Amino acid sequence: MRATKLICTLGPATAELSAALVAAGLDVARINLSHGARDEHQRALESIRRAADEAGRVVAVMADLSGPKVRLGELAEGSAELVEGASFVLRGPGEPGDGASAPVSYANLGDELEAGDRVLLSDGAVELRVRSATTREVTAEVVRGGLIRSRAGVNVPSERLGLPAITEKDERDLEWVREAAVDLVAMSFVRSAADVTGLRVRLGEDGPLIVAKIETGAAVADAERILDAADAVMIARGDLGVEMALEEIPVIQKNLLARAGRKGVPAVVATQMLESMTASPRPTRAEASDAAGAVFDGAAAILLSAETAIGRYPIEAARTAARIVETAETMGAGFLAGPREDGLGVSDARAIAHATATAVGGCAARAVACFTRTGLTARLLSAVRLRVPVYAFSSEERVVRRLTIFRGVEPRLSELPGDTDSMIAMMDARLIGDGLADPGDRVVMVASTPVGSASTNLLKVHRVGS
Repeated sequence: MRATKLICTLGPATAELSAALVAAGLDVARINLSHGARDEHQRALESIRRAADEAGRVVAVMADLSGPKVRLGELAEGSAELVEGASFVLRGPGEPGDGASAPVSYANLGDELEAGDRVLLSDGAVELRVRSATTREVTAEVVRGGLIRSRAGVNVPSERLGLPAITEKDERDLEWVREAAVDLVAMSFVRSAADVTGLRVRLGEDGPLIVAKIETGAAVADAERILDAADAVMIARGDLGVEMALEEIPVIQKNLLARAGRKGVPAVVATQMLESMTASPRPTRAEASDAAGAVFDGAAAILLSAETAIGRYPIEAARTAARIVETAETMGAGFLAGPREDGLGVSDARAIAHATATAVGGCAARAVACFTRTGLTARLLSAVRLRVPVYAFSSEERVVRRLTIFRGVEPRLSELPGDTDSMIAMMDARLIGDGLADPGDRVVMVASTPVGSASTNLLKVHRVGS
């Protein structure tokens, strides 16, 4: 079983390929709410869930909120070439732009900037330096010229931006998130832990898991508290690499993965994992090394963006990513982050999770099987980084789908057992019936007893079929 999960972005390239994407190894389908209409998002969600059901696999759906992103408005010709040394004006929404000026989606941008600030367009392809700023417009000098297009991103220092963490568009999108019973919500342009807790209030404690995207300097500075507030984090290297020095990104990534690992929080590595496969059937060797390096450093998942959303080879990209990850885990097992010894707090459940790691090694267990009502048991077992798969059985479909993002966990829907003996019997039968273990294999079973109690308190070394 591949322990590191694969997240793929849905888009025009995969609109009719849900079954192939699931077969390629998809674990979590990402719907980017920055693009497309509500009906498109709904069709994508229904298609991927139908494909997962037909394949007998568990696949989660993650909705990615737009967040407080500033964008250029429309350009008269669709694009414009900015020349180094020239002046360029950013103004409030209005007439289409050209090579001298362009509207922006945030009417008050001028109130947030001052002379000397750096503004980047089109993911950093064009750099501007602010000369003057008023409420109505921002006049800047083109420091690095290049091509800009309609709706291109406008990056300004995140600590200056006065947009709310959850915009009006996000509020509308959250209505759909709740109606569609989406499993995870990715929060874009998080600046502080307070942003995450604000979203939690809107979703409710029983709402989707929150994946906080670390893509601003402010988020890097507040990473420790964000890790405590979120269910998972995403190291979104695109906008992060625009806001911060490019050479710092590998160090930030490694540091965030280590800190997330110590806290038992799943961390996703995203952006340009296999970028060349947007146009090529094979990735570069550097991209393959990048994806494998994320696995070695403890990433719970890697995410494909344009590769599967708009690329020419979406299924090949998904298959290639899955192969790279699986090979890194098998041939590079000695480089993988090992069992975690801290960061999980003090509890009976934590003690059981760490004892499981010892038991697995002591009896040469083939796997760990657990029954969980809320998903907590499986999360703790994922956090200690076991060297064997964790088969997590739950009677709650919602819990089963959410567990797909946790490294090393393969969730399985099951009936609700009546008591401890029937729970053990159920897991034993499913291990054999699903081809997960053979009679005579040792597995470590973890659960709470009596069934449904709040605390994980049972650990049993079990011989399958006995």
